[in-house]
Amino acid sequence: MTRSIIDRLRLGLSVGIAKTVTALVRLLNLGAASVLPGAIARRLQPQVLPLLLAQVRQGVILIVGTNGKTTTSLLLCTILESQGWRVAHNGTGANLINGLVTALLVHTNGIGQLDADYALLEVDENVLPLVLLDCQPKFILGLNLFRDQLDRYGEVDTISRRWQNAIAPLPQETVVVLNGDDPTLSYLGQQLPQRVFFFGLSEPDLYLDEIPHAVDSIYCPSCGHPLDYEGVYLSHLGDYHCPQCGFSKPQLAVNSSQWPQILIGIYNKYNTLAAGLLAIEMGIDRDTIYNSIKTFRAAFGRAEELVVDGKQVRILLSKNPVGMNETIRAVNDLQKQGGASTKLVVLNDRTPDGTDVSWIWDVDTEKLVNSGGTVVVSGDRVYDMALRLEYSQNQDQSQDQNQDQNQDQNQDQTNCELIIKEDLAEAIATALEQTPDHETLHILPTYSAMLEVRGLLTGRKIL
Repeated sequence: MTRSIIDRLRLGLSVGIAKTVTALVRLLNLGAASVLPGAIARRLQPQVLPLLLAQVRQGVILIVGTNGKTTTSLLLCTILESQGWRVAHNGTGANLINGLVTALLVHTNGIGQLDADYALLEVDENVLPLVLLDCQPKFILGLNLFRDQLDRYGEVDTISRRWQNAIAPLPQETVVVLNGDDPTLSYLGQQLPQRVFFFGLSEPDLYLDEIPHAVDSIYCPSCGHPLDYEGVYLSHLGDYHCPQCGFSKPQLAVNSSQWPQILIGIYNKYNTLAAGLLAIEMGIDRDTIYNSIKTFRAAFGRAEELVVDGKQVRILLSKNPVGMNETIRAVNDLQKQGGASTKLVVLNDRTPDGTDVSWIWDVDTEKLVNSGGTVVVSGDRVYDMALRLEYSQNQDQSQDQNQDQNQDQNQDQTNCELIIKEDLAEAIATALEQTPDHETLHILPTYSAMLEVRGLLTGRKIL
């Protein structure tokens, strides 16, 4: 038999067995089967990913970045499906190779024939170069680059160089959409031979009062000189230019002030613009895009809302300094409106989270305890997070005293009750008890912690 026939036979075998495993996992209520089937299929047919991607009718779309991949890809999927297209999408957020394969298996028959117009895949930032060895995507969407799991990935400039080396050899017809507010991605886009379009914010009234402590990249990616910022929207994303070499924020393809927004937070404004611009480049009209935005529901764990024991719960994935800072910012805004006085923070240090949790000291947790209310802490590294929050409270009190502020005012600002619960189920129960009936419990977990929280709240796990 020829090599191609052998590959197809092995593909059919791997798909059939993987689908059987999926059915068993779900029948026994062991989880969502979003990873394990892909691992089995790859073991039986190592070329399963390129063999499946080659069957996509219209093209492959890859969404990559540190934060926002799952929300952005789900919004784009919603837009594409509204056009009647069949989309293979890893909607659970499983974005390593096994997760990508599993998502494609959903749209195959028992012998490995794929039925999909588009493969819309969110991809882990470190895995992108590997995926590009197996396909030539029609579209690539780059959201941002922040420090995330330094024990696995390294600094943002290292990842950017890997991306450039992997994307540059692709056909020039490939469309690349990048965040122009991110200097690293802006510079990357200016080096690529493909067609590149930029999204970003053009709303100075949304500037932060100061550059956050967790800022990642304030030096010119071209010459290394410190960038001059007119203002920042979050972390190092903003309006910038280099006074030495002239590098500056590129022209944006969309006017952000004219766009609606999904969910809460500035970061979701970026997610909206990213999905919207890519949809425009795919030829979809704005009315269709706007309607999808208005009816959008959050991806699991990403501002997802649940009702548990009669109380509202919102889960906000917080897995790195920038993401957690923005989550705290959004929750504090809600608390000012009288709806978020109780928070549950869950810190794990497993492989999906990154084993180095020192990043919590780059988070502006002072703003969390400053807002008062109740903070319940749990997770594998519960005492690391509790120490960080306790130190934040003490630090804030010390700063207030040094500034000779009014004592009553100081007590109001730092009246935060900290509750430590090693057992996650007990922590959730305590947080629900502490949440007033008219408010929403906000849960801030790292990635594996988010899966555990959802498993306890909904009775399902990810496998």
